[in-house]
Amino acid sequence: MSTSLQPPQQPAPNGAGAPDLAAPAVPTVPTALAVLDNPAWAALTGPHRHLAEIVGSAARYQAEVSPFTAIEDAGDPQAWADLAALVGPGGTFALAGVPELPEGWSTGQSGDGVQLVADTLRDESDPEARRLTDADVPEMLDLVARTKPGPFLPRTIELGAYYGIFRDGRLVAMAGERLRPPGFTEISAVCTDDAHRGQGLATRLVRHVAAGIRQRGDTPFLHAAAVNTRAIRLYESMGFRLRRSTRFHFVQVPEGAAGGDSAGGA
Repeated sequence: MSTSLQPPQQPAPNGAGAPDLAAPAVPTVPTALAVLDNPAWAALTGPHRHLAEIVGSAARYQAEVSPFTAIEDAGDPQAWADLAALVGPGGTFALAGVPELPEGWSTGQSGDGVQLVADTLRDESDPEARRLTDADVPEMLDLVARTKPGPFLPRTIELGAYYGIFRDGRLVAMAGERLRPPGFTEISAVCTDDAHRGQGLATRLVRHVAAGIRQRGDTPFLHAAAVNTRAIRLYESMGFRLRRSTRFHFVQVPEGAAGGDSAGGA
């Protein structure tokens, strides 16, 4: 129930102790929705700056945090040169929101997606949702490998709070926070073990994660594969509004693509 493109996978640790998540009144979605047109760039140069590597007009998450990269302006040739310098010749990465790649850049996998924003979502704390920590990483990796909710790496948990529901001591469903552009937080890695589908676990976790997002004043949003119409209908029934279509790519930097005078930053 998230983007379904799959790079090498695995997760990692963070936090402890479930917060006291009240269920505040549903706020009005901010008018500054334009930040969601390029959410990865806004997150990497904003709230997730401490997890970013930046060269000029290109940025990416640190290794094992996320495969996603971003450029400030897809129409700027220098931004693509900065991206090539950042990733390196032959390097691969995930890129969202860019309809077409420059000549010579190849994509190993791509797909259409949609972006949804929580307009009328009823969020609420779930007493069974447990904050996931380092000790849960092996089970998180196993669940992700079996359900394929989207890109998830060993340090992805550092992006935000992740929660899970357990049955007989085993993790069977989870959801958490990924991109965090200013004023918004993406709900991601929503997945449920096949044997426990149809019990509403994913819905409960989405509401629980949304409660934490709203508690700090952000608006929840998420992405889904365009072909996953069942998930999109579920999200819409929960109070998410379809905002825009987007496109996801896994891209390889062509040899000789790097150039320009951009300076890097960690």
